[in-house]
Amino acid sequence: MKKTLAIVLLACFALNVSAAKKKAPAKDANKPVFTIVKENPITSVKDQNRSGTCWDYSTLSFFEAEILKSTGKTYDLCESFVANKTYMERAIQVVRFHGDCQFAQGGSAEDVLATMKQHGICPENAMPFPGSLYGDSLNNFGEFFSVLEPYVGAVAKSSAKKISNQWKVGLQGILDAYLGKCPEKFTYEGKEYTPKSFVNSLGINLNDYVSVTSYTHHPFYTAFAVEVQDNWRFPLSYNVPMDEMMEIIDNAVKEGYTIAWGGDVSEEGFTRQGLAYAVDTKKAESLSGSDMARWLKLTADKKRNIIDSLGCNVPEIVPTQQMRQERFDNWELTDDHGMLIYGVAKDQNGKEYYMVKNSWGESGKYKGIWYMTKAFIAANTMDFLINKNAIPAKIRQKLGI
Repeated sequence: MKKTLAIVLLACFALNVSAAKKKAPAKDANKPVFTIVKENPITSVKDQNRSGTCWDYSTLSFFEAEILKSTGKTYDLCESFVANKTYMERAIQVVRFHGDCQFAQGGSAEDVLATMKQHGICPENAMPFPGSLYGDSLNNFGEFFSVLEPYVGAVAKSSAKKISNQWKVGLQGILDAYLGKCPEKFTYEGKEYTPKSFVNSLGINLNDYVSVTSYTHHPFYTAFAVEVQDNWRFPLSYNVPMDEMMEIIDNAVKEGYTIAWGGDVSEEGFTRQGLAYAVDTKKAESLSGSDMARWLKLTADKKRNIIDSLGCNVPEIVPTQQMRQERFDNWELTDDHGMLIYGVAKDQNGKEYYMVKNSWGESGKYKGIWYMTKAFIAANTMDFLINKNAIPAKIRQKLGI
């Protein structure tokens, strides 16, 4: 009897296993499966929330990684400190130009570097937590900039023959009300610092950082200010051919460095699920079963859904120097986001991707990390901040650094 029962139970188990196998979903050959080639240490993913401060978050993340590489210590540096100083300095420039330049939430990596050089920096907990001063849990610049922009505009476009410096006092009050006052002194791990003494204690040399770009409207191996509105400080970027630009990124990751990347993520190939491809739309539309006329009529979200469904088998363009220049000149290649490149991975087909830290919280399939193909980065890079020691010696020699 026991033997018969055991046989019946075994048969039932076998049937259940067989049924489970039949019900198991088939593997999606389009879904990328990543193997890490090189991953450099970074700090935690942050959330800029409803603020145009990707430049702030990505660049401070870059410096946190630089400190981590140099000293082994983990810091959480304060974005509000940088924003407070930067918006005041940008407003001063707008007023000096009588409003003939842009005042906006955006910025560049240079804003963070310039702030740290001139004013120093403080840890995150030395200022109010983002959003807390106006009852939010994270940054929300809706009300803040609806007050700030008209204020700056009113001063910059004033018909007065002479203005007083009191407008700066008023502006500082707005900045402090929404971002918090920048501390003159604070205590960190039992020791008192000023922002300048704190930045000097971090174990990095702020003169080691340079910007790199790649365009043909200026000579290679010279430096120029990239002509985008948020580059309002007019810092110079070293101009190299596209292939060498990519060589610099690859060498940096290989040698344990990260890259504060600025570029275009408005392209259809940048999905909200953590992937970015330089999509060849002519090939993609045929693979998706639609003709080009239908493809062009699809919304950006529907195009991204198709791209997501094609996954690692999305056909990509081969970026060229000429393509980069044409897209920059016709406004297709824009400077709309800053992120942190920190590693390289490859998918099951052997295609290589950069591992990139975003500042949208733990969003997407990879909890705040994006996998962006090398073709996407080559096509969509505006410029990037990097430690000059991460640049290959032969390229440094050409640049004279």
